Amino acid sequence: MPAHADGGVGRRIAYYRSVVRPKMTQQQLSDTACVALGTIRKIERGERGVSDATLEAIAEALGVDVARLRSDRGPANTQVRDALPALSAAIATYDLPDDAPVRPLHELRTAVTEAARWRLGAQYTRIVRKLPNLLTELARAHHAASPDERTESAGLLVSAYRSADAVAYKFGAQDLSARLVELMRWAVLDTDDPLLSASVAYVRTETFFAARAHAAGLRALEQAVDAGPAPTTAPAIAARGALHMRAAVIAGRAGDGSAAATHLDEARSLADRVPEGVYNGTAFGPDSVRIHAVSVAVSLGDKHMGRALDVAGEWKPSRELPAERRSGFYIELARTQLWSGLPDDAFESLKAARRIAPQHTREHPWVREDAATLRRLKRADSEALTHFAEWCAAT
Repeated sequence: MPAHADGGVGRRIAYYRSVVRPKMTQQQLSDTACVALGTIRKIERGERGVSDATLEAIAEALGVDVARLRSDRGPANTQVRDALPALSAAIATYDLPDDAPVRPLHELRTAVTEAARWRLGAQYTRIVRKLPNLLTELARAHHAASPDERTESAGLLVSAYRSADAVAYKFGAQDLSARLVELMRWAVLDTDDPLLSASVAYVRTETFFAARAHAAGLRALEQAVDAGPAPTTAPAIAARGALHMRAAVIAGRAGDGSAAATHLDEARSLADRVPEGVYNGTAFGPDSVRIHAVSVAVSLGDKHMGRALDVAGEWKPSRELPAERRSGFYIELARTQLWSGLPDDAFESLKAARRIAPQHTREHPWVREDAATLRRLKRADSEALTHFAEWCAAT
């Protein structure tokens, strides 16, 4: 694990700590990043190096892209792409795991929960660092599990595969993503959990998005709704509501405005019955439905753009929502604003998405497309826009 020993790293940490709002003390940074206060002090004074893992924790606490703190300014996306083969190798032997020690299930559960938190927070470098070894260990645990443990070990596999898939899908490794989705579908059969099956159906939609098979994806989601449990408990309500949210978006991509409106109305009705939260790994509630309403409007385009601007004009996502979902809202909003002739507003939305989840924003194809368009529209007008376009590799 590289250690950054250049004193410039410490100076940059101290600088960003002093400009965050509200200004952070070293103790507050220590508490938020879960890094010892003495370590923070020594790093800022340039008296010790800092590992990638510690630097990422500090960057997350400061709310900045980790590349802004690195002495070598090495991009996080390169680290993730370089690690994708290790993820692929980890799942190649899912049914033939090697013989090695396995931690108790409660320890594996903690590791899987942490990976899910990184997924929701768009901390992809952390995922690729930890998941390859965790996936192989979970495969060993599942194959060695007793009948009483097999259900839980399968559920842990599903969650871990989903965290790995988030990286593969966001970074354009579509074949790897599709393999991970199929492994989720394989593992969920051993859970006998209809709610977890619904979450897998939700994630499977990625393969239809990637293939632009929108009509088929809509059929698959509608079948999942019909097969799901009755919405009589909060988790069951959220599971069905999430499927309707997803169905609304893919219906929009298919150009089926009627189906999109129907599914969005169903999702909205179900969201009114539960508080916003994360259910079986998927965020659902009134705010998530609002975000998907913007996504649907963008998918349908043209005359629907005003609806997206109306939603954004009267509401903004709270910090309680997962970072990945909040950044997605601003990415969708930026596209709406750009197409509506509001380039300055679009750039502000892109910058908001970057502040919330830089790794997610940097890898989103719409961000690169829209930044390139904004750069052409404004030409030599904005140094900040030029820097942003270079950051996300917009051409």
